Amino acid sequence: MLWQTSRFVLDLQRPHTMGIVNATPDSFSDGGSHFSVTAALRHCERLLQEGADILDIGGESTRPGSPSVPLQEELARVLPIVRGAVRLGVPVSVDTYKPEVMQAVLDEGVDIVNDVWALRQLGAAQVVAQHPRCGVCLMHMHGDPQTMQAVPMVGDVLAQVLSFLELQAQIVYGFGVEKTRIVLDPGIGFGKTVEQNFALLARQRELLSLGYPLLAGWSRKSSLGAVTGLEVGERLQPSVAAALLAVERGARVLRVHDVRATVQAVAVWRAMAAAEVSASCIAAVPSVPEQGVGSNGTSGLQART
Repeated sequence: MLWQTSRFVLDLQRPHTMGIVNATPDSFSDGGSHFSVTAALRHCERLLQEGADILDIGGESTRPGSPSVPLQEELARVLPIVRGAVRLGVPVSVDTYKPEVMQAVLDEGVDIVNDVWALRQLGAAQVVAQHPRCGVCLMHMHGDPQTMQAVPMVGDVLAQVLSFLELQAQIVYGFGVEKTRIVLDPGIGFGKTVEQNFALLARQRELLSLGYPLLAGWSRKSSLGAVTGLEVGERLQPSVAAALLAVERGARVLRVHDVRATVQAVAVWRAMAAAEVSASCIAAVPSVPEQGVGSNGTSGLQART
């Protein structure tokens, strides 16, 4: 399974780790510690040293209740970081829903647009379609960041997410965005209850029926805090556990804060998966009975005891 991006074709047979770079002063997960351009680029380099395959840069927080950021402010936050990050030799993603920001960062050489609105903002799909090689991640979100947790979803969450992602992928394809450019994200935490988030994880394989790779974004989410009692900065182990469960259920891109721990855990999972395949191949080879000598002196078949 391949993901076409602006400068790279990613083979998603192997799970890829997307390291988060928050260029915001109000991030829920890191408190704005990477807000300056210098700090953000140092963080990019650190994530790559830890094994990140993709860098995901965002200039607007989408935590529940967060206010929108004016266009010029988002551009001022993101563009200087993007200009440095595209020189690091790895795919660069920008987390934005504004078509003007998409246009600006794609012109700077960005590889992937990661949109929590799934290109539903006016003009967004056209911008992506006009850049015929860039990748895109379409995410499901119920409501908007200002209201999504005040009035979360009701009913069968999997059916609703499945229907939405299928329709939006078809719409984007209709604009001329090839299937190989599209990855889907069920949107953990975006307008969903704790129970619904874990239902999506439990039934995640059903989303693979759409025929697109899946991105999982469980890192430090509040649902992990709800079941463990841990504050956001203490959720390393639950985040890694959720990432592995998502990989086991078919996710091939993991959007995470804690790259090193996630990469190490996925390495263990890959070793297990390889051994499992090897064992299956050995079991599938039919055994050959040993040749023996019959009681009458002629050659015959002798079963092992």
